[in-house]
Amino acid sequence: MSSFLFNFFLKPPSGGANGAAAGASQPFIPYNIDWIFPKLRKPSRLWHIASTGVIGLVGFFSKIVIVWLNKARVHNIQVLEDALENRPKGIPLLTVSNHHSCFDDPGMWGLLKLRNVCNKNVIRWSMAAHDICFTNKYHSLFFMYGKCIPVVRGAGVYQPAVDLCIEKLKLGHWVHVFPEGKVNMTKEDLRFKWGVGRIIYETPILPIIIPIWHIGMETVLPNEPPYYLRTGKKLTYNFGKPINLNDLMEGLRRDPVSEEDARRIITDKIQEEMMTLKEETERLHQDYMKNGS
Repeated sequence: MSSFLFNFFLKPPSGGANGAAAGASQPFIPYNIDWIFPKLRKPSRLWHIASTGVIGLVGFFSKIVIVWLNKARVHNIQVLEDALENRPKGIPLLTVSNHHSCFDDPGMWGLLKLRNVCNKNVIRWSMAAHDICFTNKYHSLFFMYGKCIPVVRGAGVYQPAVDLCIEKLKLGHWVHVFPEGKVNMTKEDLRFKWGVGRIIYETPILPIIIPIWHIGMETVLPNEPPYYLRTGKKLTYNFGKPINLNDLMEGLRRDPVSEEDARRIITDKIQEEMMTLKEETERLHQDYMKNGS
């Protein structure tokens, strides 16, 4: 079972976890993904049945790896649990996090209560790299049933993946975004991609926006070979308070700016909040490494 899951959602692509080569003028699409979007937009009964199985399997596997086989210290996860279980119907939820390993998603959702992480109707929609997860029919079906949306890195903010994230938020669903836009193997401070700004700006009802910062996931699944899951690693997860963009959004609508400027302003605010959370999480992790058992 573990080798099956590894081949489907753990193994990075050849050439490294960052996927397509940088500098190409047009993103290379190794497999036609156009057929996936209609199926995700209007899921069939078969999709719902298959998704129930995939989400349950992956959710339980993630909990085994992160909670039972490794040592996770978790801060403020009740912020996310409360949003999942108690937010008013129709209110969308957007989570944003750093991206240090190919196992960040689904791994970190293993921290959630079993009834949430294994529930197809609760768990997030998430963008996943087309050149890693959607390279053939069988991988595409697996990730599609896992509520992953194929995003083409380098194709800009106006692409079907971003459109579909906005549509899911309009329906009051939970969407997760990695604003760094790739697995950040060097852990440098990358400028966030403006797609997250467009998603927030164009969603009619302002989502609940919860930032997440985690440390140590690349020790569980390294970004360099040999690619296999490790155990006994110390991990720190920090779930921040919801980011309040009410005043910012009111200002943008009261004194309109271009869509490009709006995306930039919103994205910069998200990055500012995430950098504050990063500093806090690094302090918590240092304390855990020094004093934690």
